[in-house]
Amino acid sequence: MREAKIIAVAGKGGVGKTSVSAMIVRILTRKYPDARILAIDADPAVGLATALGVTVESTMDDIRKAIVENVQKGQKKEAVECLGEARNLMFDALKEQEGFAFLAIGRPEAAGCYCAVNAYLKEVITMMAEQFDYVVIDGEAGIEQINRRVMERVTHLILITDPSQKGLQVIKTIKKVADELVMYEACGALVNRLPDTEMLKFLDFEKIPFLGSIGQDSSLTEFDLKGENILDLPDSSLLAAGVGEALEKLHIV
Repeated sequence: MREAKIIAVAGKGGVGKTSVSAMIVRILTRKYPDARILAIDADPAVGLATALGVTVESTMDDIRKAIVENVQKGQKKEAVECLGEARNLMFDALKEQEGFAFLAIGRPEAAGCYCAVNAYLKEVITMMAEQFDYVVIDGEAGIEQINRRVMERVTHLILITDPSQKGLQVIKTIKKVADELVMYEACGALVNRLPDTEMLKFLDFEKIPFLGSIGQDSSLTEFDLKGENILDLPDSSLLAAGVGEALEKLHIV
């Protein structure tokens, strides 16, 4: 089995990470119809599920909470049994869709340290990812959460920013953290919701490779208002073009 391409999408909140993640899934499913593709929603808001038209019934956090509750009640035997069954439970939590599978991570950890449980479940996710050709992770703001709760290694890191200094500073910070915490092969910056390409000259990406930009996409706005999923966006959409260019530059497609 060839090594999976694990693509993590990160950036500050509100810059369109989820839309980009959903479009990556769409492009991969169309480009490689025979590939095994896994979409992981690592944002507690579970926005990727909506963008992809997936109904979430169970999350990784549901499994974690069941184990933790048994520990808190002193039911160690039940907790151990849950851990033993976690791999099967995780596969049960997978939602099989046309062309891809979907897994939601759920809410962040509750108060209290259950490092062994979290580490074990992260290992289960990593083992699960090995069964796929492509894994797309829609992360919450920052990269630490991917390393802590999902997996330590990604092959491609796509940093999303809007045309603002705040958004740019966030992806620079994420890049620095990723350099220390996450093993990755390639990364780059994608500017979303860019009103005018002339604005690019004011954005200093420092050492982050520039992957391209996405204009303000009226078709995406319309789809959001109607509650329709991104898989049905027209091929002419700016989102499809921009994400496609970024994936080509990263040699993913």
